[in-house]
Amino acid sequence: MTELKVAVLGASGWMGKVHTMAYQTFPHFFGDGGGTARVTALVEANPDAAKDLAFRAPGAKILTNWQEAVNDPDIDLIDICLPDNLHYDVAKAALLAGKHVYCEKPLADTAKEARELADIAREKGLITRVGHSFPRNPIHDRAKDIIEAGEIGEIKLFKGCQHVDIYADPLAPYMWRANGDLAPTGIIGDTGSHVFSFMDFLIGRVSSLIADSYITAPKRPKIEGVDFGGAAPEITDQTEWVDVTNPDGTNLLCTFENGAKGIIDFSRVATGRKFMQTYEIYGTKGSLAYTFDEVNRLRFYSNDDPTGRRGFREIDVGPEHPTYGAFLPLPNFALGYNEGKIIEVAELIRSIVSNQPMWPTFETGHHICQIVDACMDSARLKRWVDID
Repeated sequence: MTELKVAVLGASGWMGKVHTMAYQTFPHFFGDGGGTARVTALVEANPDAAKDLAFRAPGAKILTNWQEAVNDPDIDLIDICLPDNLHYDVAKAALLAGKHVYCEKPLADTAKEARELADIAREKGLITRVGHSFPRNPIHDRAKDIIEAGEIGEIKLFKGCQHVDIYADPLAPYMWRANGDLAPTGIIGDTGSHVFSFMDFLIGRVSSLIADSYITAPKRPKIEGVDFGGAAPEITDQTEWVDVTNPDGTNLLCTFENGAKGIIDFSRVATGRKFMQTYEIYGTKGSLAYTFDEVNRLRFYSNDDPTGRRGFREIDVGPEHPTYGAFLPLPNFALGYNEGKIIEVAELIRSIVSNQPMWPTFETGHHICQIVDACMDSARLKRWVDID
């Protein structure tokens, strides 16, 4: 049995916690036939935040900078849960050091950077993974099976959205995600990339698009110790206001290489939408519809049904799907976000042990970064932009 040694970078943050948990728990559900992993290093630059790391991965080294982990000869896999602006530098250093790399989305700030990372990984024969876990929910495998079997015919239209309301209140506190230096692509790379991952997984490559991006509150109050999801603060004469320097939301139209059209919108300012994620796929013979509110359910419409009997039918993924069955023996018991990350990590470890790349690799991440780039360019230029 192969055991891979892992370093989780940004270990005290939300993603760092989830990833660390996933390495420790995936064998409980998927066994050890595809290899196992042990978190041997946790990296956190903030000493205060690092104080409670030791009990999360007993025996792991607690490091203060990512270079130590990248240069450690005992580490096999570098797991990047750092702010967006660090992804490229850290991933490149890790690949050049001969490490496999798992990087949270967005892979890089630009498609050019992502292309370089994908090329290095290919040249060195290393396994890569981007943290697009939503499409790895088994219900989307079912959607892909239906599409590839031709059951909805030729796809003509994709509609997708993802909305949250963390910045719906104009007084919601400033955080690093609103900083164009730390997160240059804003909501496009943060949330839009999730919708783009569904597009890549289910529909195919995008060839052109036109996008409109916007900022709803140009300045936000900065409150020490308050970050993601924090409540609106009490404003005083001493409150510091900081510029929001990346997009809050984007609406776009696109054309896929297969000729299908797309209508997509996403934002962090949709009042009342705590987490809204949907897609609809329309073909010449039928259609599919999905909403995260029914996370393991797909709705399927077929023109093959008799006249007068046509309508959307509900399909619940169940234990007949081996990934779902690894967790639950009955259908319609929802798999949540953390289970998605466990699935992702299990696939990653199996991929490294077998030396077989699995979607989404850095090649996938490159195309998604191309879509992000095109959105940024289109919004700035106010015109259609082609994607190579």
